[in-house]
Amino acid sequence: METADLLVHDAELVATVDDARREIAGGWVAVTGGVVSGVGGPADPPPPARRTVDARGCLVTPGLVNTHHHLYQNLTRAYAPALTGGLFDWLVTLYPLWARLDEEAAYVSAYVGLTELALSGCTTSTDHLYVHPRGAGDLIAAEVAAARDLGVRSHVTRGSMSLSVKDGGLPPDSVVQDDDEILADSERLVAAHHDRSPTALTRIALAPCSPFSVSTSLMTRTAELAEALDVRLHTHLCETQDEDAFCLETFGRRPVDYLTDVGWLSDRVWLAHVVWPSPDEVSRLGAAGVGAAHCPSSNMILGSGLAPVAELRAAGAPVGLGVDGSASADAASLWLEARTAMLQGKLRHGAGSFSARDALEVATRGGAACLGRTGEIGELTVGACGDLVVWPLTGVAFAGALSDPVEAWLRCGPVAARHTVVGGRFVVEDGVPVHPGLDEQLAVHRRVSARMQS
Repeated sequence: METADLLVHDAELVATVDDARREIAGGWVAVTGGVVSGVGGPADPPPPARRTVDARGCLVTPGLVNTHHHLYQNLTRAYAPALTGGLFDWLVTLYPLWARLDEEAAYVSAYVGLTELALSGCTTSTDHLYVHPRGAGDLIAAEVAAARDLGVRSHVTRGSMSLSVKDGGLPPDSVVQDDDEILADSERLVAAHHDRSPTALTRIALAPCSPFSVSTSLMTRTAELAEALDVRLHTHLCETQDEDAFCLETFGRRPVDYLTDVGWLSDRVWLAHVVWPSPDEVSRLGAAGVGAAHCPSSNMILGSGLAPVAELRAAGAPVGLGVDGSASADAASLWLEARTAMLQGKLRHGAGSFSARDALEVATRGGAACLGRTGEIGELTVGACGDLVVWPLTGVAFAGALSDPVEAWLRCGPVAARHTVVGGRFVVEDGVPVHPGLDEQLAVHRRVSARMQS
């Protein structure tokens, strides 16, 4: 029997989230060469391993997948002047601060934000960086470097805005670019950083910010470029009722009709929020295989509404979870988003309608599907990436939670990861980030944040 690199053994329960949704009491998971090399139970002899982790009293799950974030926004968390308005007011208040972004700010915000996510069991995160001030440098490369330094999987999207205030948009002139510049840089970044292998740590997607911040031609040309380069597409859509009104007034179309017009109704696309589609639009999104990044905390803190998650899933749309940026309760915990998604699901359709297992599936397999990585991440199966989380179910918070480890995981707590493992390597060990640079980066973050908010 081949010696594994890592063996996690004797778990209270291993929730594989595989095709059969197997759950193995007393289970074990082996990782070799960065991929899962074995999964079994007490009756299956585990392989010898160079490193072992005793998971007694713990739930083991696949690594969680974050499908929507704006990492740079942790530099302006809970910014007091922006706390009282809705989405549009919030954006207008913060754009002038974000216009001070540079490479140092992009790196440190990504480093701190991805560390925060890893502590909550996240092993793969997207990011939507759409603010590119003149002379700011290569912000996407800075983010990629932070993710690689930490050893987490990162799907960075080349965001963009092309309509400033003078064009009827919301952002100032200093943070928008013209279509040709955006498309050329998109192509450059895909060539530089996009890894197509099944165990890729870094992938790039293309992400015009929203219908109210880019031109129609940029939406169309970006879809054409994504097709030519075979990369994924992301944007905000149907987040607020204000957006519905804007699209009707500007395009004479509702947002999903506009999406169809510009060539975005395809399974290459995943959308952030998707709070306000009509029942017919839900059916159309599902039929096309368009994914949705459900951001429950953000949708509540901005008063955007309750997304029709059950309806989207029933229609065939992949649904993942997103912590969103500094609108999202200003906290980046994917565990918290999973719990909130469970509670919102029950609130919308009844207590039995959305379980902890539904939330776990959305947080893992659903996110993988949004990112085009079904079978690669979001499940514990032989050949999938060796990304897993060991969650402690012990202590005061879990006293009495004996009957169902998965329900206990989300109903009790709050719980943070004991170990977060990416490709068989520890990113969080015994509840502490492994990379030695955190204290230094937190000091840099405080300095950069103070400069941005001054």
